[in-house]
Amino acid sequence: MLGAVVLTGLPLLIQHYFGYGIFFYIISALCGTTALLLLNFFRIPAKNLVQDEHLIVAPCDGNVVVIEEVYEPEYLQANCRQISIFMSPLNVHNNVNSISGLVTYFKYHQGKYLVAWHPKSSTENERTSYAIRHSSGREILQRQIAGALARRICWYVSPGETVIQGHEYGFIKFGSRVDLFIPTDAEIVVNLDQKTTGGETVLARW
Repeated sequence: MLGAVVLTGLPLLIQHYFGYGIFFYIISALCGTTALLLLNFFRIPAKNLVQDEHLIVAPCDGNVVVIEEVYEPEYLQANCRQISIFMSPLNVHNNVNSISGLVTYFKYHQGKYLVAWHPKSSTENERTSYAIRHSSGREILQRQIAGALARRICWYVSPGETVIQGHEYGFIKFGSRVDLFIPTDAEIVVNLDQKTTGGETVLARW
């Protein structure tokens, strides 16, 4: 948000020292556009949150880029269904809990900044891994992954906390991705390339 304020004030500074001219108008247009993009990026719009213990909702806005069965070795140590959602710089980047439950695991990993859709970004990029235990005893793992532009991951949870489906738990600054690992018996109800809205779009049911 500070960046948007600075960009808004820069044309005024140029006008003060150099007056009006083509340079002033070009800088004003560039700064105004960038400021609007920053405000759009950091906004947290009102949403109609889905809260249902039988549903798993999208952890973020974006596009579904992966749906496959994989082995999750870090914490769940089991075969899971992986759903990955890519967030472009134009998406809202706050991340929400896909289910309600108890936080059973959290870990931050330092790493690289490969493009977020790269297959190895899930295991080599800067990331966090975050597990929630549902009231049924089943667990899911959400993973925030930094991308080529993302240089900071924020999170607001720790093990032992109880979290609520659809409520914010973190934020990734600029293009990035969130991986979701869920039990294999969950019924997937989204498709590849489908657009998602965090807290609203249903990904699976169990």
